[in-house]
Amino acid sequence: MAAAQKDRSAKTAARRKTRGEEEIRLHCMAGTRQALAELMAWSGIEEQGEAITLMIHHLHALGPQKSAPLLAPPRHEYIIPENVSRKLELAYRREELRMIGSE
Repeated sequence: MAAAQKDRSAKTAARRKTRGEEEIRLHCMAGTRQALAELMAWSGIEEQGEAITLMIHHLHALGPQKSAPLLAPPRHEYIIPENVSRKLELAYRREELRMIGSE
């Protein structure tokens, strides 16, 4: 006779506990999900957990110096447009004149 769902769940939970297995959840935006899907397709991997586990182990194998650049968040640079810069400069000058005049 087949084991009840409760029994199978309890057995699976006990096995995971003895192996030291724990769940890691990943919430991500559509772009990240698409990138993961492409990586999985390129490598012929069907399970997300397997892909993520492999990426973690391969990054770890690179060591601290080689893996650090791959884990560094991208920094976005904002350049103030010239017309905005001119308006700010004019505003600063007006404020400076107003402050000098009020003294």
